Amino acid sequence: MIDMNHLRIFERVATRGSFSKAARDLGLPRSNVSRAILKLEESLGVRLIERTTRQMRLTSAGQVLQLRVAPAMSGAADAVKYVQEMAAAPAGPLRISAGIGLGINVLGDALPRFLDRYPDIRLDLHLESKLVDLLAEDIDVALRFGALQDSSLISRRLGVLPRMLCAAPSYLAARGSPTRPEDLARHRIVDMPTPDGRPRSLRLSGADELVSVNLTPTVTVDEVLTLHRLVRGGAGIGVISCYLCEPEIESGQLVHVLPEWSVSAVPLLLVFPSRRDLAPAVRAFADFMVEIEAEAPWRREG
Repeated sequence: MIDMNHLRIFERVATRGSFSKAARDLGLPRSNVSRAILKLEESLGVRLIERTTRQMRLTSAGQVLQLRVAPAMSGAADAVKYVQEMAAAPAGPLRISAGIGLGINVLGDALPRFLDRYPDIRLDLHLESKLVDLLAEDIDVALRFGALQDSSLISRRLGVLPRMLCAAPSYLAARGSPTRPEDLARHRIVDMPTPDGRPRSLRLSGADELVSVNLTPTVTVDEVLTLHRLVRGGAGIGVISCYLCEPEIESGQLVHVLPEWSVSAVPLLLVFPSRRDLAPAVRAFADFMVEIEAEAPWRREG
C-alpha cells in the first residue's frame, strides 16, 4: 500500500528539484527524505528520480507522477485550510457592494444584527448605482440583481424580487390607462438603462399568454429609488419593486398598471470574485442573507 506521506515528500522533492530544499521545507532530515523516496519507488516498482552526487532529475514516470500528485497535494492543503477556517470565528475586514436601494431598505436595517453576532468583523459597505469590478475594487461579496454578465465570477441565488408596472394617478388622469401591453408604446416610460444601451424588452404574463414589449424610455435613470420617485411624481409608467410600490398602491399614491399582467421577477444574487474557498466572514454574511429571507423583499423561487 502506498504511504501518502511518501507521496507528499516526493511532491516537495519534485517541485523544489532538490532533496535538501525539500527537507528544509518539510522540517525533516535529508536522510529521511531520501529514504521515503526509495520506499515509494519500491512500492511502485519503478524509478522516479535519477540521482547523481551533484544533481537529480525526474524520470518519465516521475514526471507523470508529479503532474498527478501536485494538484492533489494542493487540493488537500486547501481542504485542510478550509476546515480550519470553519472552526475560526469570522473576523477581520468585509467589503460588501450593493445597490443604493437595497442598502437603504434592507442592509441598513439588517446589518446591525449581523455586527452584534460577529463583533470582530469590520464592515466596509459600498453602495453604488452602477456595477463595480469586484477584483479591482477589492470587494469580498456583492449583491446584484439580474443575470451574471461576468463568467469568471461565482454566485449564489438568494431568490427573486417581484415587480409591478406602476404610475401616478395624476399621470393616468392626463394620459389615460393602458389596457393591453402594446398600449405602453404610446406612454411615457421611466426605466433603468440596459447594459448595451438598447431598448429593454419587458416580458409580461397574462392569464393564458406571454408577450414581450420593447420599451423606449422617455426618462432613463440609473438609480432605483430615484426611478420610484419620478414615477410617483407623474413622470410616466415604470417597473417598480413590489416592496417599494405596494404600500403606495394601498394609500393611493400609485396605481398598479395592467394588473391582469405580471412582470417577470428579477433574480437577486450574492456574487463572489473568486472560486477559491470563502473566508469565514464572507460565509457568515452569505448565510445571514439567507437567514433574513422571511423579512426581506425577495422571495424564494418554487
